[in-house]
Amino acid sequence: QVQLVESGGGLVHTGGSLRLACTASGFTLDYYAIGWFRQAPGKEREGVSCISSITDSDGSTYYADSVKGRFTISRDNAKNTVYLQMNTLKPEDTAVYYCAAVDIGLAATVPPGGYHQHIYNYWGQGTQVTVSS
Repeated sequence: QVQLVESGGGLVHTGGSLRLACTASGFTLDYYAIGWFRQAPGKEREGVSCISSITDSDGSTYYADSVKGRFTISRDNAKNTVYLQMNTLKPEDTAVYYCAAVDIGLAATVPPGGYHQHIYNYWGQGTQVTVSS
């Protein structure tokens, strides 16, 4: 069964850190670009970050302007997991965070704005991140 599972969410104070994990079962993440998205109450889901597949020798990434310099996306291929390290968290980061996987083809570089969420093949169920002021 193909599945993505997010973990690592929780409640932190402003300025705190969390590391989210996106772990796959039933398939390997190596050849997929992985995106992180979030949806705050009453708002549309938005792209946060994306990392290319291992076939992209440059290991390209994308970050939304709102998280640049604070969030870092990375892969651990041995664990079939992609991480989102979130530092200096702000109340406006409060949302449900989702990871998603897209088979975008070999050596594809993540475009400047990331991939549109509608093209992703697989989605996780989400993990809640709450940042208190």
